[in-house]
Amino acid sequence: MQTDRSAHEAWAQFLGLKGATAASRVLHILIARMGERNAVVISQGALADELQVDPRTVRRAIAMLRDHNWIQTVSLGGAKSGVQGYIVNSRVAWQGSRDGIRYSVFDAMVYATEKEQEPGTIEDQAPLHRLPELYPGEHQLPSGDGLPPVSQPFFHGMEPDLPATRRED
Repeated sequence: MQTDRSAHEAWAQFLGLKGATAASRVLHILIARMGERNAVVISQGALADELQVDPRTVRRAIAMLRDHNWIQTVSLGGAKSGVQGYIVNSRVAWQGSRDGIRYSVFDAMVYATEKEQEPGTIEDQAPLHRLPELYPGEHQLPSGDGLPPVSQPFFHGMEPDLPATRRED
């Protein structure tokens, strides 16, 4: 994470405004959670939980940060969905180079608390299908009957190249 010296000086001035302490706390969390393109998708409820404040405090803080050009907000799925992305002003803080910062709305870190996710744990859910791993020099040899309905057997030498991950071990 990198920050600009002049941004710290502006931040100190900003902290003199009414309500800026909460806004500054929110900005610190956004910067800590943002991805390489300065963007993060995080609910205001998650921010409120993390900061141990009322969600109304977070809403006011977000509005203040937006109004003073510390962040930009992007509504995802329309304004009524309630899901917002936050983009930290690249003149304040950034990760990596500043190349491509203006495209940050397309690439964001997504942060979801446990209580925001559907009930149940990963252990309670059916396992995901795994792709086979192929080591150097290995080739896939599909075998077995497959799923119904029965399909025509493959021609020798023309077996399909099924999805797999390549291991470099």
